[in-house]
Amino acid sequence: MPLSVRLDPKTESVVKRLARRHKQTQSAVVREAITAYARDETAHPPEPSTPWEALRHLVGVADSEDGRLSQDTGERFRALAQKKARARRSR
Repeated sequence: MPLSVRLDPKTESVVKRLARRHKQTQSAVVREAITAYARDETAHPPEPSTPWEALRHLVGVADSEDGRLSQDTGERFRALAQKKARARRSR
């Protein structure tokens, strides 16, 4: 697929020099550079921009068994706190 890329003079000089040194075409140098860039990005993904992006891979991976983890949380927390308080008093 043909693609035109506009390079500043310094970058163009680097591409030409690399092509001569490695006995490749300028297109081959650019293709290898893009491949290396993609490989590096895969190995070192960019930092997440939001908390959601940081945790996105974890959403939906846990099995809640009965599916009621968010129901009655206030009551369950109160019961747990009371149980711990009773245990402290009985020591």
